Amino acid sequence: MFFANRLDAGRRLAARLGHLQGAEVVVLGLPRGGVPVAAEVAEALDAPLDVCLVRKLGVPFRPELGMGALGEGGVRVINDEVVHAARVTRAELAQVEAHERTVLAERARQYRGDREPVALAGRTALVVDDGVATGSTAQAACRIVRARGAARTVLAVPVAPADWTDRLGAEADELVCLDTPQDFFAVGQFYEDFSQTEDGEVIACLDRAAARLRASGRPAGSRRGRSSEAAVPAGREVRMQAGAVVLRGRLTVPAGAPGVVVFAHGSGSSRHSPRNRFVADGLNRAGLGSLLFDLLTEEEETDRANVFDTGLLAGRLADATAWLREQPEAEGLAVGYFGASTGASAALWAAAEPGAGIAAVVSRGGRPDLAGPRLPAVTAPTLLIVGGDDPMVLDLNRRAQAQLRCENALAVVTGATHLFPEPGALEEVTDLARDWFTNHLAPAPS
Repeated sequence: MFFANRLDAGRRLAARLGHLQGAEVVVLGLPRGGVPVAAEVAEALDAPLDVCLVRKLGVPFRPELGMGALGEGGVRVINDEVVHAARVTRAELAQVEAHERTVLAERARQYRGDREPVALAGRTALVVDDGVATGSTAQAACRIVRARGAARTVLAVPVAPADWTDRLGAEADELVCLDTPQDFFAVGQFYEDFSQTEDGEVIACLDRAAARLRASGRPAGSRRGRSSEAAVPAGREVRMQAGAVVLRGRLTVPAGAPGVVVFAHGSGSSRHSPRNRFVADGLNRAGLGSLLFDLLTEEEETDRANVFDTGLLAGRLADATAWLREQPEAEGLAVGYFGASTGASAALWAAAEPGAGIAAVVSRGGRPDLAGPRLPAVTAPTLLIVGGDDPMVLDLNRRAQAQLRCENALAVVTGATHLFPEPGALEEVTDLARDWFTNHLAPAPS
């Protein structure tokens, strides 16, 4: 596949991204070449446009070869294989980094002027470039937007090497590419016009996008959420004691919330899990509270056995629940559990404890079977959500459901795999969880 220029690539890429229309998207172009592509995508989706500032770290004697990248917020990605193969010394790497950090700061002032960066918290960040080569710049960009609070990250490019998903699959919730040729050598070989994008063109793209939103009555950072949804507070970073360790988390409780949903992450993921943050944001917008916290410390995460220690994880969940009930904003509120993967077994295990007082449980792609003999003791209404194209986990959930004696339901998301990366799948999970919790969470009796 060949593209006439970056505008042509942007229009063709936008046609592939129609499923993101109206999904609280912010389009982020990678300067400089990615911005004209992103501008076409942003206009087609009627979404805000901003830059995601990343600077490639080029090998000193071959600057077109990336050995890493720097981004806003102190993000630093180094490709050790390239550094080793090119025999770049520490001093040479440090010199390149110092120069690129200076350029990064200058570019921020130059491109945005007095405009603030578009807010990403709780939104879908659509990162767009004119192509992927080594992937280090795209990797840094995805980490940047995640650090800025994006609930979901989508990386979209016109062209990339055939193995690009292997390189970047863990960095984004969704990857979109129009062409992945086997004979890939450089991005420019797939463009008739791949001339350098000038700073003036980047600034013009941003100005046009800002003017488009002003003309529609929306500032660049505005949201188009449903008016019936509750205003979401910023939440607060928290620390809680769990046995001998201190766990970190984030508590968000909208005004008038009937209850708070505590998230139990699975497979070693943390409170920064983009999928659980996406669901939590949806619950917050529906007026429900959320507590995202780390079940394990960083040191504990290095031992994979801890990830499958259901008793340990359930104990941490119970400790976090006890802490939550002592917080002023959660006093008297019902508590629900949302468990993902192995976290679902911990949620059910903890909910089965005598006197736990859990109002409802939702499992996303979970392993409720790991709760074993505890399942019949669960009294909280339980919803099991599984992807239709995740046959092994679906079978395990059906077997676990047969052991539940409480009110329960099994919801199958058609066409979804284990992590629900398919377009619209995670949104369906969020809607299912929201409805289940809304129907079953009621303020606890005083």
